[in-house]
Amino acid sequence: AMEATMLVADAPCIGEFGDKRLCKTGSLLYSRMIERGTVCLRQLSDDRATQRRFHRLLEHHSVTSGEITRYGSMRTAQAAAGRHVLAIQDTSELNYSAHARRTSGLGDISKNSGCGLFIHPVLAVDAESNACLGIAHQVTWVRDPHRATKRGRRAIEEKESMCWLEGAQGAGRCLEKAELVTMVADRESDIYEMWDRIPDGHLHLLTRARCDRPIEEGGTLFAWLDSQPAMACKILDVSARPAGKAFRSTDGERKGARTAHRARMELRYGRVKIRRPQGCRARQASIALTVVDLRERPETVVPGEQPVHWILLTTHEVTASEQAFQLLNWYEQRWQIEQLFRTLKRQGLALESSQLEEASELVKLASIATLVATRTLQLINARDGQTQQPASDAFDDDEVEVLGKLQGSLQGRTAKQKDPHPMHSMAWASWIIARLGGWTGYASEAKPGPITMLHGLQRFDSMVHGWKLAKMWA
Repeated sequence: AMEATMLVADAPCIGEFGDKRLCKTGSLLYSRMIERGTVCLRQLSDDRATQRRFHRLLEHHSVTSGEITRYGSMRTAQAAAGRHVLAIQDTSELNYSAHARRTSGLGDISKNSGCGLFIHPVLAVDAESNACLGIAHQVTWVRDPHRATKRGRRAIEEKESMCWLEGAQGAGRCLEKAELVTMVADRESDIYEMWDRIPDGHLHLLTRARCDRPIEEGGTLFAWLDSQPAMACKILDVSARPAGKAFRSTDGERKGARTAHRARMELRYGRVKIRRPQGCRARQASIALTVVDLRERPETVVPGEQPVHWILLTTHEVTASEQAFQLLNWYEQRWQIEQLFRTLKRQGLALESSQLEEASELVKLASIATLVATRTLQLINARDGQTQQPASDAFDDDEVEVLGKLQGSLQGRTAKQKDPHPMHSMAWASWIIARLGGWTGYASEAKPGPITMLHGLQRFDSMVHGWKLAKMWA
């Protein structure tokens, strides 16, 4: 008990819950998740008393997912100050169907395929370097089994799609000291109320078009784009997409697997005014937006596959092709939140394997796990040394000191076996953590991924706790 108390004393806090004992238990739970790479409370506890402490923490009414997210976003707010930040948001479902008989309070998930809950994080990324800065906000909920079925007749506040507006509003508060914020999201966020309520001089939206819309200029958006001349042409490398990643495009056509190839792409862009849909309760009758259209020319389309075609809508103004391509590059950073979800699930913390018996506890556990997974993602993004991000964005002063002491023991004699990155950079820290996770350090070896980084963080956190304990007894 004394050892646990001392270890918790300097552990990172995850919230102010009105009780020092709850704060200490929360710090211990967060540290154990990093140290052991799991969310299973049995594996995170060394004895029954500690396991019961964790359960009481998640059961307590003062411990909320909102407070955990608020506290976790404080470091993000500091890192984002003075930067142009991409606030990337998306929704992921957590499937607990395997534990449905023992877990109460769960709701339906997509297409009634089981039961679980939903998480909707907003990830902050530096627009210039693509460095992951942390979580800016998160919405977590269980679907109401008595929800209305006629979605079109309900106000946006009564729909699950309100999570997009809440995510943008919460991220806007967190990132108020950023120089500029661009919200990046996929088709599901192409909601008229988003365009109506969210943008201002500090916060912009960048979204992939979900559907064809009537425009003030006459006709519809897609028809207008088809009538515009190409303003630039560029050869781009198109990545492969497995059959399991099929999706329905903006024209309603089902798209499947795609092979990697070089494609000749045409660029179109312009300014239009989209009209308010019938039945929508938004204030503005029309909204001026920039539309960017990138489509593959027929001569490079692989036989039997659909051509690549992206249509983006944004509040940013575009007057040159370079600006349009920059918007496309920003949108591509959406892959980072997909990587976050993979780290939360099977490739990392296995959040869906938790066997807690109350959905309300799972919601809180998911909020803590998201903070842990984000730290792992920061290391993965920094491993190539391209972000110029400081280690202090993810590690405190004591942890940076321990990293410095570990570096010498993990380096070899040759240049190929040494950490090539500047001291106290995130890339420097990423190299050390990856070595602790089992990576050999050779550039010719496959780059360390989420599992390697989690294993490295597990070892590192244990070392930090031992180092702090030694200092206390010195």
